[in-house]
Order: sequence, then C-alpha cells, then structure tokens
Amino acid sequence: MPNTVGADVCIGPQAGNARFYKQNAKDNTMHTRKRLTIAYLAMAAALLVLFALNLFWGSVALSPADVVSTLLGRGQDVLTSNILLQLRLPRAVMVVLLGAALSVAGYLLQTFFANPIAGPFVMGISSGAKLAVALTMVVFLNRGLLTNSLTLILAAFAGAMAAMLFVLAVARRVQRMSILVICGVMIGYICSAITDIVVAFAQDSNIVNLHNWSMGSFSGMTWGNVGTAAAITLPCLAAAFLLSKPMAAYQMGESYAASVGVSVRSFSVLLVLLSSLLAACVTAFAGPISFVGIAVPHLVKQALGSAKPLHVLPGCALGGASFCLLCDLIARSLFAPTELSISSVTAVFGAPVVIWLLVRRHSREGTT
Repeated sequence: MPNTVGADVCIGPQAGNARFYKQNAKDNTMHTRKRLTIAYLAMAAALLVLFALNLFWGSVALSPADVVSTLLGRGQDVLTSNILLQLRLPRAVMVVLLGAALSVAGYLLQTFFANPIAGPFVMGISSGAKLAVALTMVVFLNRGLLTNSLTLILAAFAGAMAAMLFVLAVARRVQRMSILVICGVMIGYICSAITDIVVAFAQDSNIVNLHNWSMGSFSGMTWGNVGTAAAITLPCLAAAFLLSKPMAAYQMGESYAASVGVSVRSFSVLLVLLSSLLAACVTAFAGPISFVGIAVPHLVKQALGSAKPLHVLPGCALGGASFCLLCDLIARSLFAPTELSISSVTAVFGAPVVIWLLVRRHSREGTT
C-alpha cells in the first residue's frame, strides 16, 4: 500500500508537467500561426495598395474611376487606355515579378553561403549578368541584328554563372565569409567598370540607352517582356518553394542534411542554378538592383518571427514585390517627369538594413 501511494505521488507531478509543456507548446504554435497570418495579410494588403498607387500616380494622374473603367473595358479615353494598359500596368506587373524573384534569389544565396549579407548584387552576380547583357547587345547591334528577351536572359544567365563560379572558386580557398563578400564586391566593381566603358564608347542610339538600364530601371516594359519573365520566374519560385523542406535541413549544416537523406551536392547545384537564373532574369530586364536581395529576406524574417524556409519564401515573394513597388513609385514620381534609377532608391532603404545586420552580427560575435 505505501508503494502504491508513493507511485501516485511521483506520477502526479510528472503528469502535471507533461500537460503544462503540452499546453505551452500548443499556445506557442497558435501564437506563431496568428503572427504568420497577420504578417502575410499585412504584406498582401501592402502589395495591393502599392500596386493600385502605381496605376494611379505618375506624370499624368489617373482617377480611380478612370482606372477601373479602363480595366473593365469601358474606358472611352484613348490616352488613358494607352497610359494604363501599355505603360503602367505591364510595368507594375513586371515590378511584382522581378521584385519577388530578386528577394527569393537573395534568400537562396544566403542559405547557400550561410551568410546574412550574401545577395546577387553584393556577390557580383548581378554585375556579371549586366556585363554579359551589355556585350551581347553591342555585338548584335553592331551587326545590325535585334535582340529579344530570351537572348538577353541567356546572356545574363551566362554572365551570372561565370561570376558565381568565380565566387565559388574563391570560397574554396578562403574560410572567412567577410573575405568572400569582399571578393564578390570586387567582381562587381570590375564588371561594372567594363560595362561603363562599353556604354561610354557606344555610338548607336539603342546602345546609348544602355546607360539608363545599367543604372537599374523598370521603364519601357511591355507585355511581351512580362510573358517572358513570368515563364521563367514563376517556375523558379515554385521550385524554390518545393525545396523548402530540404532547405531547412541544409540550414542545420551539411552533415545534418546528409543524415536525413538530402543529396547535398545536388541540392547545392539547384540553389546555385535557381538563384543565378532569378538574378539573371531581373538583370536582363531591369538592370542591376541593389540591396533588395539582402534587406527584404531579413525584414520578412523579423516580421514573421520565423526563419523556416516554408514560411520565409512566400514572405520574401510578397515582401520583395511590395518593396520594389514602393521604390519604383518613388523613383518615377518624386522628381517627375525626371525618373531616378531604381537602385538609387533601393539603396536608400536597403543600405541601412545591411549596416544594422553588420553591427548586430559584430556585437553578437563580441559577446560570445
């Protein structure tokens, strides 16, 4: 009888603790889901509002009634229809696609290099793509040939992969990620310098227009460009989302990923190809755009309160699209009709985030 009582006394607190931890875990899960839902809804709402503002605002102001009637096919004003359907709407759709692609590309590179400040612009990938596109356009135009979107994307992908391979070669020789980032920045400077020389000595008027593109711009987008970009970015974004589960294992370390059945070599190749193709597509159409691939993923992780790829990847797509819509709206409206380069605006908002990341990482290393 005493043994039975003693057993009851021992089991009672253990059962109570188990119920407490189970309830606490359930509460945390509900809190996480609630936070994720609120964050996703907020980003989706921001995306819709900014998309609408990009249709309304510009050198020629359009009323909401004019925009709605034109979109429904009831517009009577030819000028309004041309401005909205041929200029602003394809540009806004393109900003959404490329903004999402650039943000996800940055997150993939941060996962691959395990470095919070890795991104297409910082690692020199965008600059390599820019140089390849500029050289392709010069060669084609000097021979009297016209370039299409697919040709430019292939050239940009080749340039991006060349820059990435150089960065990977350096990564095998250096252990410190800071040195790798510096090498990536130097690659960017070299490619940008060569591109500037090509643009400076260009004579053809079409090549001279490369100057605006080389600074980063969403102007001049057509529905044909939108179709080509969507055919590339959407499958790549879907593939990145499907890789979210092995990506979570990869973030725990290559040894852990291999232990749970992830083919580390194949997965690494997929990360490189997807990030390079997304960055190349952005560069081919809009030129190099700075800091979006670095700043947005970290802002999204702070908003979601989660670092799981399954949560972060959709947030990066929404956040990158919203961020680029905001920056493009400022770029073309702040000093209208003069349009700023998109990289100038993204740098104003994105550079402070990068500085904060560096300071935060240094302070953490100092306390450990």
